[in-house]
Amino acid sequence: MSDRMPKSLYKDALKTLQAQLVEMQAWVQQSGARVVVIFEGRDAAGKGSAIKRVSEYLNPRVTRIVALPAPSERDKTRWYFQRYVPHLPAAGEMVLMDRSWYNRAGVERVMGYCTNEEYQRFLHQAPIFERMLVEDGIILLKYWFSVSDVVQEERFRSRLEDPMRRWKLSPTDLSSITKWEDYSRAKDTMFLHTDIAEAPWYEIESDDKRRSRINVMAHILSKVPWEQVPHETIEIPERPPASGYERPPRGWNNAVPDYARELEKRAASAD
Repeated sequence: MSDRMPKSLYKDALKTLQAQLVEMQAWVQQSGARVVVIFEGRDAAGKGSAIKRVSEYLNPRVTRIVALPAPSERDKTRWYFQRYVPHLPAAGEMVLMDRSWYNRAGVERVMGYCTNEEYQRFLHQAPIFERMLVEDGIILLKYWFSVSDVVQEERFRSRLEDPMRRWKLSPTDLSSITKWEDYSRAKDTMFLHTDIAEAPWYEIESDDKRRSRINVMAHILSKVPWEQVPHETIEIPERPPASGYERPPRGWNNAVPDYARELEKRAASAD
């Protein structure tokens, strides 16, 4: 893409923003804030890679990624939002949702995985549910990653040729090509009903993944009212003198074979 963000500029911005996210996380911990960030969008829109960059240097005990599997038969008998409630953050936690309750307004609606009655109930209840979260003090951010049909298909074909990423292609993913307009209509209706003042939708143009990652990180940092938290002074203690401990012979333990050393030998012999 001619308009792709220069790699060197991207790397510099990424490093700066990730450092600020670490500082923001410290504020979340100290202040007892609760933050939920929803990442939604079409398949291959870059949600997963954005989440990876956001969370890369964050403490997984503080910042959790929630990516729920398809609902079980038991889940289907419960209130729709019930399976998401246990994953909401406690004080001092942040949750990044790789897809969310908006599955019902997107893939479930388009693929016929829910009834029209369930769909209409969701459109009515989602704003109420989210207002309750915000009213209770949760910071709720909702991002829609927007990708063009051409770029989406390019990414699908790239995954097909890459054995490391082929698992990302499912029949449901591929159906997004043949049902492009259906997904577009579903997204428009979802925005119409759930783009509320208390929890608005923010769109991220994601044909260029570098730009989309930088933009979403910068926006998160601008919407969470964090401030610099003073760091405690940390001193590494001196190691005390040895007191006669002797390590048991290495042969007593089951050691992992030194595969790295074997690779080095092969490389040396090839030269």
